[in-house]
Amino acid sequence: MATGQTPTSGTTIYSVAERAGVSIASVSRVLQGSTAVSEKTRRRVLEAADELRYVPLAAARSLAVRHHEAHGLVLPELSGPYYSELLMGFESRAAELGQSVVLMLAEGKHDLVRAVRKLATRVDGLAMLGSAAIPEDTVTALHGSKPVVLIAGDPRPDVDSVTSENTGSAAEITSHVLRHGRTQVLFLGDPASGPDVRDRYAGFVAAHESARRVAAEPVRIPLRERDGTAFAERMLAGDLSADALVCANDELALAVMKRLREGGRTVPGDLAIVGWDDVMTARYVEPGLTTVRQPVRELGAIASDRLHQRITGAVVGVEPQVIPTSVVIRSSCGCPPRADPG
Repeated sequence: MATGQTPTSGTTIYSVAERAGVSIASVSRVLQGSTAVSEKTRRRVLEAADELRYVPLAAARSLAVRHHEAHGLVLPELSGPYYSELLMGFESRAAELGQSVVLMLAEGKHDLVRAVRKLATRVDGLAMLGSAAIPEDTVTALHGSKPVVLIAGDPRPDVDSVTSENTGSAAEITSHVLRHGRTQVLFLGDPASGPDVRDRYAGFVAAHESARRVAAEPVRIPLRERDGTAFAERMLAGDLSADALVCANDELALAVMKRLREGGRTVPGDLAIVGWDDVMTARYVEPGLTTVRQPVRELGAIASDRLHQRITGAVVGVEPQVIPTSVVIRSSCGCPPRADPG
C-alpha cells in the first residue's frame, strides 16, 4: 500500500473509483459499510482510499445550515481521573467557543483507522491522545484532509502538538526520593504505553545518573487501579522488593499505597511512594501523596483552542506547546506533614 502519496484537496470519490478500478456506486457502498460488495472489491476500495487519503465529505452537505463547529476527540478509554479531566477541559473550552464535541473511544475498535476516518466525516477537526492505544497510522490517515491536534504525543510534521513537561519533573521527584536515602527505587509504568510515560522514565533514569547510581528497569504495568493493587499483592507475597516507588500516575500510587497498608506495610516507613497528576484524592489520603501536578484540564482546554484556531485558519505557531508541571511535596515520600499546597 502506498504511504508516501501527498493528499490533495481535489481528491474525490471519483478519484477513489478510478484508482480502485470500480464504479462510483461500489465505492459508495463500501464506504457506507454495505455488505453488498465482494471482499475483493472492498479491499481494493479501502486500499485506494488509503493511498489517496480520502475523507468522504458527508458532513459538507450540512455546511449551509450548520452555524458552529464540531470537534472530534479520540481517547483510548474513559477509566480513571486523567481522561475525565482531559475531556472536561476540552469540552468546556469548546462550549465557550460555541463548538460541539463528538467523543470516540479507541477501546474495542477492531479497525481504529477506519473508525476515525468515519468520524472525520462528521467533524471539522480532531484531537487525539498520543498513546500506544492510538497508533501513528491513525493520526497520519487524516494528514492533509482535516486539522489534527495531538495531545501528549511526540511532535510530528504538520500536526499540532500540545503536551505537559515530563522529564524534568520526573527527574526532580526521583532525586527527592533518593535524597531520603532510599536505595531500592522502582518505576511503575510502561514507557512503551505512550510518550509521556516514556519521558517520565527518562527523568527517573536521569536522576539516578546524577546520583551516580544505576536505575532499575521499569515495572511495565498499565496505569490502572487494579494493576496497582496486583503489583502490591506481589510485594506482599515477597515476589518483589523495594523501599521506594516512583509511579507514572496517581491512580497506581494510591492503589499500591492502600493495598500495602492493608497488608501491614507502612508508608513512608517501609516504603516511600510518589505519583503523578495530583488528582484530588492525593491531598486527602493519609499520608498525603507526594506527586507531580499536571494541569490536565488545562491541557484539554488548550488542545480545544488550538484545534479551533486551525479550523478557522487563525495563525498559530508550528512549535509544540508544552505546559509546565511542578512537584508537590506531601508526606508519602518521607517528608514531615506540612500545610497542603493544593
